[in-house]
Amino acid sequence: MRHIPARRLLPVAALLTAAGVFAASPALAQADHIKVEGPLVRYSADIPEGATASVDAIYNSAGDSIVILHVRGLKPFTEYGAHAHARPCGATGAAAGPHFQNNPDPHQPSTNPAYANPGNEIWLDFHTNAAGNAVSQTKVPWQFTPDRRAGSVIIHKEHTHTGPDDSGTAGARLACLTVAF
Repeated sequence: MRHIPARRLLPVAALLTAAGVFAASPALAQADHIKVEGPLVRYSADIPEGATASVDAIYNSAGDSIVILHVRGLKPFTEYGAHAHARPCGATGAAAGPHFQNNPDPHQPSTNPAYANPGNEIWLDFHTNAAGNAVSQTKVPWQFTPDRRAGSVIIHKEHTHTGPDDSGTAGARLACLTVAF
C-alpha cells in the first residue's frame, strides 16, 4: 500500500466538500436537467390530433429553475396559456389538480395574486406560428425537490389572467403532458 502525504489529500478533500455542497440542493442532487417529450393528452378537439410537446427543466447552482416548453402541431396563430400542475395527466384535465405553487395558497383553487403569480408558479403562455409551433420559457427563483414537484404541464385555452380576482386563470384545460420535475 502506498502512503500519500496529507498535503496531497487536502485538494481532493476540498473538491469532495465542494461537491457535497453542490449536491445539497435537492433538485441538483437528482439531476441538473430534466427533459420530457411526447404526444399531448387531448381534452378538447381544439387540440389537433398528433400535437406534441417537450418540457425541459434546468436547475442552476443559484437555486433557480428554468423551464422551457416546445409545442408542435397546435392550431396556427393561436394564443394559449400553459402552467405546471400538481399531478400527472389523467382522463380529464381536472385530474392534473391545481397549479403547482412553490408557496401553496391555503385556499384552492388559487386566484389570489399573492400566490397565483409567475414567481410562485410556472407560467408558460405562448402564441403559435403558421405551423402551429411555439416555444416559451420562464425562470423562477426556486427549484423542485423530490418531495415537492409538479406532475404535468397543462395547455389552457387563453393566456394567463393577472387581475385581482382571477390571477392565474387561463380558461379551459385543452391538453396535458406528464412531467417529472
